Amino acid sequence: MTLRTALTEQLGVRYPIVSAPMGGEAGGALAAAVSEGGGFGMIGAGRGDREWLRREAGIARNATGKPWGIGYLTWAITEAVIADALSHEPAAVMLSFGDPTPFARLVQDAGVPLILQVTDRAEARRAVDLGADVIVAQGGDAGGHSGENAIGTMSFVPAVVDLAGTIPVLAAGGIGDGRGLAAALALGAAGALIGTRFQASPEALVSEEIGKAIVAADGEDTEINRTLDIARDAPWPANYPARTLGNPFLDRWRDRDDELRATPEALHEYRAAAARGDISVIPVWAGQAVGLVTDIQPAADIVAAIVAEAERALARIDR
Repeated sequence: MTLRTALTEQLGVRYPIVSAPMGGEAGGALAAAVSEGGGFGMIGAGRGDREWLRREAGIARNATGKPWGIGYLTWAITEAVIADALSHEPAAVMLSFGDPTPFARLVQDAGVPLILQVTDRAEARRAVDLGADVIVAQGGDAGGHSGENAIGTMSFVPAVVDLAGTIPVLAAGGIGDGRGLAAALALGAAGALIGTRFQASPEALVSEEIGKAIVAADGEDTEINRTLDIARDAPWPANYPARTLGNPFLDRWRDRDDELRATPEALHEYRAAAARGDISVIPVWAGQAVGLVTDIQPAADIVAAIVAEAERALARIDR
């Protein structure tokens, strides 16, 4: 059984698996490894650090001749950042979290596929109106930031598929293995965007401690909060909270965000600990499928395992 979809045709890849452009964690090595494995690897360029991207794009280019892309936080970038991205000749540019209207035409005029991530119906309608080549439907199961009122992936994906018409849709959030990919395809998606599973790979730019924390965690260990963004002075828009693993700092300040903002000594203490990489305070981004992550594997092997399991799941359905 082959997993050919509108997405694989659009991006010129073997499998309908895209690695999430996790800001600062998904670098060139991870993107290249996913692409070498037959998926579509994404570099997470976050807020547009050009020197960081130049290094990571060079790593990807030297490691694979297969297509890979670059993803940004829409709320944090400028037109100059998009121009810089295009100079690296990515096979796609993905924009997430915020209004992509000022940047969409720049990508499209360059002839580069535009991937827009959406977290609610209004964002999905806007993505259709802007002529997105691919739409990522991110449900509330996702790790990292998501929509304030995001609904579960199983409910959200078919709604976006119906809105998108002929535009390929990627399911995102709570997909950690081949069964999740098979479910996404059954919902009408053309593939899956996967983040947490690829964090648990040697190519991801995460510490050994974070990798171990992900492997040890279960879905119920995650929670949605704004607390860690406040503590680290990350200027995320208020309508995009984040799902992370719980930690002692969250235990201490849960439901006390306003008090935290007004307590400079606590903020200073947090930032000093975060600078040391203290796992008891730093955000460990993780989706609700984190319990499916049981080991650290090379990213290409993760792609192969997801594909094999998806094929088995779809074969069972087809009996």
